[in-house]
Amino acid sequence: MKDDDIADLIRSAQQELAELPAGNRFVDLLEAGELSRETLGVLAGELYRLVRSDLSSFALLASRFPSPPAGDLFLTMAQGEAQALRLLLGFAAALGMDEQQLASHEPRPFAQAYPAYLAQTALRGTRSDTALALLANAEGSGRQYARVADALRSRYGFDEESVGHFLFFADTPQELLDLAVETLKEGLSGGDDPADALRTARTAHAYEAAFWAALTEDVDTEDVDAD
Repeated sequence: MKDDDIADLIRSAQQELAELPAGNRFVDLLEAGELSRETLGVLAGELYRLVRSDLSSFALLASRFPSPPAGDLFLTMAQGEAQALRLLLGFAAALGMDEQQLASHEPRPFAQAYPAYLAQTALRGTRSDTALALLANAEGSGRQYARVADALRSRYGFDEESVGHFLFFADTPQELLDLAVETLKEGLSGGDDPADALRTARTAHAYEAAFWAALTEDVDTEDVDAD
């Protein structure tokens, strides 16, 4: 594919996802100060499993596609998940949770659908699948994490260090996005199916929304507060 065709594919994916309903009840309730610390603990526990799974998925992709630019992209993403995991422990500590408690958290199936799908994609998908999913979802996903970080600080009194995990995912480095573009370009030039890549981006978006939705499936706002 030509560079213009690849740019059109990226724009098409981003536009399609931007036009989908963008509601996030968890973040809305968080910004209103209507979630209990117990629910924040659920968030920490689910993220612990999600990040550990994603770290393994990106490491697998790096081993499947070791040559640059794909190898550089996926190795950097795996390293990023390792850093995000360390930062998550700071959030958990602010909640009075240690790593053993995070590991013993009973996961909610629909909250873990996203990392399960990424693991499937890492095992059987192409390099273009994950590259386009990153390019299509980075802005919207980052916006959700930024809202979480802001709400935790303004409504719940968390400090900058304890929300570091959320700030980390709020902003995707341009260098990483550039690597994703180069990976997508190489993959499509090598025969990867652009329709499959677009489908992966769309599905990843849906499963990320399912993650947030699962966090409030049993929340009754009449019984929770920010204390």
